[in-house]
Amino acid sequence: MLRKVEEGGYASDLLLKLSEKLESRDAGLASEIVFGCLRYQAQLDYLIDRLAAKKLDLEVRIALRMGIYQLRYLDRIPAHAAVSESVELVKRAGKGSAAGLVNAVLRKVDSAPVAWPDRATDLSLPAWLAEKWDREFGPDATDKIAATFLQPVRNYVASTGRIQDIGAQSVVPMLDLRPGLTLLDLCAAPGNKTAQALEYGVQAIACDLHWHRLKSLEELRCHRVVVDGTQELPFRGHFDRILVDAPCSGTGTLGRNPEIKWRLQPSDLVELRRKQIAILRNALRHLNPGGKLVYSTCSLEREENQMVIEAVPGPWEVIQRLPGIDEGDGFFIAVLG
Repeated sequence: MLRKVEEGGYASDLLLKLSEKLESRDAGLASEIVFGCLRYQAQLDYLIDRLAAKKLDLEVRIALRMGIYQLRYLDRIPAHAAVSESVELVKRAGKGSAAGLVNAVLRKVDSAPVAWPDRATDLSLPAWLAEKWDREFGPDATDKIAATFLQPVRNYVASTGRIQDIGAQSVVPMLDLRPGLTLLDLCAAPGNKTAQALEYGVQAIACDLHWHRLKSLEELRCHRVVVDGTQELPFRGHFDRILVDAPCSGTGTLGRNPEIKWRLQPSDLVELRRKQIAILRNALRHLNPGGKLVYSTCSLEREENQMVIEAVPGPWEVIQRLPGIDEGDGFFIAVLG
């Protein structure tokens, strides 16, 4: 799973698919190791580089991350088991020549406190992201956000019966929905917010860029339309309510998607903002006079939040939820109308 994450996969999807045949106890351990290695990757790599002091193949590095994570951060895995399993992993990966190195490195690992070389490693964040959050939220808030993202996430069940983060559940109520109103949900998949909105008795159209993502919304019994929101929308009419839950970097969800922090680059935020502004402008053209539009992301970044709505005339009412300060994932919500 960790090798597939390095190739672009997402841990939660891979765990769902690849651990379905495991017993629940083994599946739970697999989840703990996968998410733990991704959350603490900066610390694990620092220890590996300090102890191994040589360039390593990816499979060897992943095996060492797993071994060190079990030795330092888990207290129910016998040390000899963590070491021997890691050695066997590199052998099975065809890297048997590194077995002695893996064994030697892991036998030097203990649970004693470590003086991390810098704050970013201590927080297990990319340095650019830690510095960015310091500027935007302050060091104290950054510490709380990062510490929250190192802990297992809590799952919440919405009134729809779906698993939905408590922060995500706070978006739809901002639409002020009532029976009979028309709603355009422009970035609907996977459908949690659409299902929540339908409970208010609205007439909804759910849109997404890909049909395979919309197919999962069949149970909701609402109109579904494949739409590229960055292009002119294919609707003649207007809507009482519009939800733009925009595609974003997802930095507010690093607790449940920790791989994002190792993939995201500052340049990605520029491209995301361009798309988000285009989607928002296209949506506004279809809002009824006196209607209400909600723009939301699960991002913490100004580029995707404040800088997007600044490109569109307001006035906007803004709510921001920060992990470690507010319950659940990080969310930005802006309401117009």
